[in-house]
Amino acid sequence: MGEIQFYKNFDFEYEVMETVSPMIRRIVARNPGPFTGTGTGTYVIGRGNVAIIDPGPSMSSHVEAILHALRGETIDKILITHSHPDHYPAADPVQRASGAKIYGAWGDVRLRDGDTIEGPGWHFTAIATPGHTSDHLSFAYEEENVLFSGDHVMGWSTSVILGGEGSLGDYMQSLDKVLARVEAKKDHLYLPTHGAAVTDPRTHVRAFIDHRNARSAAIVERLRQSDANVSEIVRAVYPGLSPSLQWGAGATMEAHLQHLMEEGIVEPVGGRYHLKKR
Repeated sequence: MGEIQFYKNFDFEYEVMETVSPMIRRIVARNPGPFTGTGTGTYVIGRGNVAIIDPGPSMSSHVEAILHALRGETIDKILITHSHPDHYPAADPVQRASGAKIYGAWGDVRLRDGDTIEGPGWHFTAIATPGHTSDHLSFAYEEENVLFSGDHVMGWSTSVILGGEGSLGDYMQSLDKVLARVEAKKDHLYLPTHGAAVTDPRTHVRAFIDHRNARSAAIVERLRQSDANVSEIVRAVYPGLSPSLQWGAGATMEAHLQHLMEEGIVEPVGGRYHLKKR
């Protein structure tokens, strides 16, 4: 199994609209953190009449930067990948200022897998990619074979899977789904909402799949030794983990355990887990 090669080099300036390609621009919010990386990257697609993907957090500075950078242009559509507060709250003030409709798993226009969104010079297909959250969508930009992958596949980090909001089983199926698109030569580049572009999505997604399978195998190996609770499993599987990442690791570990329970491999007993006898 090859290790994930993360994309760490990301040159940008906060709250400045920068060109990614002739039809794609990006402006990064100043909300860095352990789960947002350098911050939320709001994408603008088109010229003159544009779509916005993930307008970002409820930060007046970011909203003002978006509206200032796009003065003289028309914001026609606002696309949301999922309902986390670093991705969508700025949609409301941007909508009030522009009159644009909000598109996503919820909003003015509710999208399902395969739905299309069009504008002058741009065409998107909504790709349902649940796992990180149940409502997660990615957006395939047909003109440039780009997948705006939200938090489903990022270059700088793996995604946290939150029990109740997300599902590891769904996440693994969604990884298989986007890998099939890459194999079919539909998506050549990923632009996640956080961090740098993923320029080799085939290798990256395969490494993510291997990584998750290895995590599940490590849990099973730990439970072969003895029953354990989530904290004990986290210490065994993530040795030396930074305290700032403990919460995310625990949440993801619970998602792995839930998936192993669904597969009939693990069962809970009094707040602990053990391997189910077969």
